[in-house]
Amino acid sequence: MNFGRSGTVTDARDSTVYDCALVELPRIAGRAGSITVLEPGKNCPFDVRRVYYLYDIPAGASRGGHAHRDLQQLIVSASGSFEVLLDDGRNRRTVMLNRPFHALHVVPGIWRELHNFSSGSICLVLASHLYDADDYFRAHDGFVTWKSS
Repeated sequence: MNFGRSGTVTDARDSTVYDCALVELPRIAGRAGSITVLEPGKNCPFDVRRVYYLYDIPAGASRGGHAHRDLQQLIVSASGSFEVLLDDGRNRRTVMLNRPFHALHVVPGIWRELHNFSSGSICLVLASHLYDADDYFRAHDGFVTWKSS
C-alpha cells in the first residue's frame, strides 16, 4: 500500500510515476560545511528499515532495473549525479539527482533504473522494508502484466 496523489491509501498497481516526488531536505550550511538530516515521520515519509549505498559504479553502467510491490525508497545523490528512470507500465519519467539535499521518493509499484552516473558518484538509498526477494519484479514484462491485472 502507498499514499497516492490524493493522499489516500491506494493499491501499488494504481501508482504512477506522478506519485513519485522530489523532496527538498533541510540543509544547514556553515563555514565548516553542510549537513542534511533525514528523520522518519518528519521529512521521510516512512520508517526506515534498511539503508544502503552504491559507489564505484563504472562509466556507462546502469543499476536498478526492478520494481517493488510494497517497498518505498528515498534515493539521494550523496555525491555526484545520476538519472533515475521511473516507469509505471504506461508512463515514463526521468529525474536527475545531483544535490545531496534532494531525495526522490519512489512509491511501490514503480519500475526504476539508474543511469548516467558521474565519476565518483554515490547513490544513497533509504528503504521502508528489509530485503525480501519476493517483493521484487526483476523482469519488466512481468511487472507490466502485474500492473495491468
